[in-house]
Amino acid sequence: QVQLVESGGGLVQTGGSLRLSCAASGRTFSTYGMAWFRQAPGKEREFVATISSGGEITQYEDSVKGRFTIPRDNAKNTVYLQMNSPEPADTAVYYCAADASGLVYSGLCSDARGYDYWGRGTQVTVSS
Repeated sequence: QVQLVESGGGLVQTGGSLRLSCAASGRTFSTYGMAWFRQAPGKEREFVATISSGGEITQYEDSVKGRFTIPRDNAKNTVYLQMNSPEPADTAVYYCAADASGLVYSGLCSDARGYDYWGRGTQVTVSS
């Protein structure tokens, strides 16, 4: 069992930066692929970024490429979402998710149904 707790959300202006954190419980964090999803009001949950268990592979949704990064620190059981130059369209509740199946290697990392554990989310609001 893995428990995920997101933090770091809040209000940020366009052109600023924000770093989200997702702290995981348990000793097996380094065996999980990790991802960030987001959900805006009235919209479906969408994939943002993922990182493999060892950190060697990352993938990003097209609209955040070049602006967001997803580093992880296995020694701290934490994955981050570094949001640079956020835009109002990035406003959403951001969720982190853990994957035990290596989704990033199978090309299925953008499907939320494949993830085993989820946090409760943290709100990010980007003002123009």
